[in-house]
Amino acid sequence: EVQLVESGGGLVQPGGSLRLSCAASGFTFSTSSMGWVRQAPGKGLEWVSAIRSSGGRTSYADSVKGRFTISRDNGKNTLYLEMNSLKPEDTAVYYCTNFVSWGQGTQVTVSS
Repeated sequence: EVQLVESGGGLVQPGGSLRLSCAASGFTFSTSSMGWVRQAPGKGLEWVSAIRSSGGRTSYADSVKGRFTISRDNGKNTLYLEMNSLKPEDTAVYYCTNFVSWGQGTQVTVSS
C-alpha cells in the first residue's frame, strides 16, 4: 500500500520559513518522480514543484521560483520542500505526490 505522510506545516509570519517533509513507503521511491501540490482555501489544486528520481532535475511554479527548494533523500525515502520568504498567498494545504497517489496534506498558514 502506497503511503505518503507529510509533516512540517504550521503557522509562520510573512517572510518566515518552513521545511515540509514527506515520508514515502509502499513503492520504489528511488525510481519515482515526486512533487508537491497545494490547495488554498476556496481554490483548486496548484502544482508547486517536482523532482526527478535522481534529484538532478527540478521544476517550480513561477509563484514559488526562487523561494522554494525541492529535494529528496532516496536513502530515507523522504521528499522535502524548503520554503523561504513565505507570503500570505502561500497559505494552503500542501500535498506530496508520486503523481499516482497523494498524502493527506499538511497545513501551512502564513499570517502576522
